[in-house]
Amino acid sequence: MANVRGRVRSSVDALERLVGGLGTALLAFGVLIWAVTVAVACLGGVGLLLAPGVLRAVRSVADRERARLSRQGNPIPTPGPVPAGLGTAVRDPFVRRELGWIALHSIIGMLTGLAGLLLPLNAVQDVTFPLWYRLVPPEAGAPGLGWWRIDGLSEALTVGLLGVGCLAAAVGFSPGLARLQAWPGRWLLSPPPGVDLSLRVAQLTATRAAALDAHAVELRRIERSLHDGTQNRLVAVNVLLGAARRAVRRNPDRADEILGQAQDAAEQALGELRTVVRGILPPVLDDRGLAGALAGLAGSCVVPCRLQVEVAVRCAASVEATAYFVVAEALTNVVRHSGASHVDVAVRREHGRLLVSVEDDGHGDADEARGSGLTGIRRRVEAYDGRLTLTSPPGGPTRMDVELPCGS
Repeated sequence: MANVRGRVRSSVDALERLVGGLGTALLAFGVLIWAVTVAVACLGGVGLLLAPGVLRAVRSVADRERARLSRQGNPIPTPGPVPAGLGTAVRDPFVRRELGWIALHSIIGMLTGLAGLLLPLNAVQDVTFPLWYRLVPPEAGAPGLGWWRIDGLSEALTVGLLGVGCLAAAVGFSPGLARLQAWPGRWLLSPPPGVDLSLRVAQLTATRAAALDAHAVELRRIERSLHDGTQNRLVAVNVLLGAARRAVRRNPDRADEILGQAQDAAEQALGELRTVVRGILPPVLDDRGLAGALAGLAGSCVVPCRLQVEVAVRCAASVEATAYFVVAEALTNVVRHSGASHVDVAVRREHGRLLVSVEDDGHGDADEARGSGLTGIRRRVEAYDGRLTLTSPPGGPTRMDVELPCGS
C-alpha cells in the first residue's frame, strides 16, 4: 500500500511538472516562431534591428525554465543579461545553447506536456462514462472513439475498463514523460563546460560572505542578550548579596528579604541563559528530533497551524537547526504581520534536500525591504547554500519555500 501511495504521489508530482513544462513549451514555441520570422527578415537586413529583442526574449523564457527545473532538483544558475551587441551575443555560448533549447523544448515539451495532461483527463472521462453514457446518443460513440457505437451498459463498462488502463498508463508513464520533458533544459540550459566552475566559485563566494554576515549578526544578538539581560541580572544578584551581607548583623529579617530577592534575580538570570542557549542550538532538537521540535512550535503558535513532516532519517544538526529557526521566524511573522486565520507548515526530504514550506491565508504583500525578519531568514538559508523563494501577492496568500542541502 505504501508503494502504491508513493507511485500515485510521484505521478501527481510528475503531472504538476508536465503542466509547468507545457507552459514554458508554449512560450518557447511562440518565441521560436518569432525568431524564425526575424531570421528570415534578416536576409533582407530588416530583421537585424529586431534580433537583439529576440535574443532577450529567448533568455527570458530560458530563465523561466531554469527556475522551474531548479525547483525540481539540482539548481541551474542563470547567466545574467544577454551581452550587448549582436555579434557578441551570437558568439556567446549561453545564447547558442538557448537557441537550440528553444527548438527542442517547443516540440518535446509540448508533446510530453499534452500527453501527460490528456492521459488522466481521458482516464477520468472513460472511467465515469458508464454513469452518463445514456446522455449521449448511441451513434455518437464512445469518448474519443466516434466509430464505436454504444448500445448498452456492457459497451459502456468496456469503455470504463479502457479508462482504468489510461489511468494506469498515467501513473506509470508520467514520471518518465516529466524526465523526458526536462531533458533539453538539463542538457542545454546548464552552463557550458568550463563556465560552470567559475559560476560556482562566484556563488560560493557570495554564500560565504552571507555566512560570515549571518555569523556576525548571530554573535551580536547573543552579545546583546547577555549584556542586556543576563549580565544585568547577575549584577543585581551581586548587589543584593552585598546588601544582605551588611544587613545580617543589624537586621536579620531585612537580610532574609534581600536574599529572597537575590534568589529571584538568580533564577531570572538562569532562565535568560537557557533562552540564549536555546537560541544558539535548541536542545529540543536533540531530545525530540526535527518533527518533535516543529510540533512544539506549531502547538504554541497563536494562529492555528497544520504541520506535516516527512523526514525519515535525521539530517545534520546545523541543517535541522536552520529549518527550525526558519519555521520559528516564519510563524512569528505570521502572528505579527499577516492577519491570517491559519497557517500550513510542510517539511519533507527529497533528492538530498530538505524542503520547508510555510503558507498562510493572510493579507499578503510581505516585503523583505520592510524588515519583518525575512532578510535574516534568507541570510541564514543562503549561508548553508540553500535557496528561499517568497510569493506574497497583495491580498494573499503568502508562501515561503526553503530548500536546504542535507546530503544523500
